[in-house]
Amino acid sequence: IVSVQSGSSFAKALFAELDGICKNDAIIATNTSTLSVIDMAVATQRPDKVVGVHFFNPAPMMSLVEIVRPLTASDETVAAVTDFARTCGKDPVEVKDRAGFIVNALLFPYLNNAVRMLENGTASRDDIDTAMKGGCNFPMGPLALLDLVGLDTFVHVAQNCFDALPN
Repeated sequence: IVSVQSGSSFAKALFAELDGICKNDAIIATNTSTLSVIDMAVATQRPDKVVGVHFFNPAPMMSLVEIVRPLTASDETVAAVTDFARTCGKDPVEVKDRAGFIVNALLFPYLNNAVRMLENGTASRDDIDTAMKGGCNFPMGPLALLDLVGLDTFVHVAQNCFDALPN
């Protein structure tokens, strides 16, 4: 599994290089949270063996793994990585290859709205976090989550999701 967040052109070049290094029957998986998996798959000679396996941070504590199926992935590849995730004690869900997959596609607009509420003076940081913990039974508020994720990662993921929107 290769974690690639740098950008699509870097990811494609990396996957093309991995394709020449790895055994022919090897599955090449990415842990990206937003980049197009099919873009990486078509950079190889084995697009049927390229898939996304998106672990969440911190991986030892988070149970979810998004199994990202590009159009090119075979059923055997998806089954193998799903089994792998289960042997790691994770709860895999299958998702089509789209910007943000399931979690980030829903989460990042929420986080962005929390930042806008704070900057507009709607409520304090602590009150926004307290409201979402108490009102939605979330384990942490959106601004505390942003601190955990890191603003650099947030901006990168949000930009990739935005760039994937139709013009």
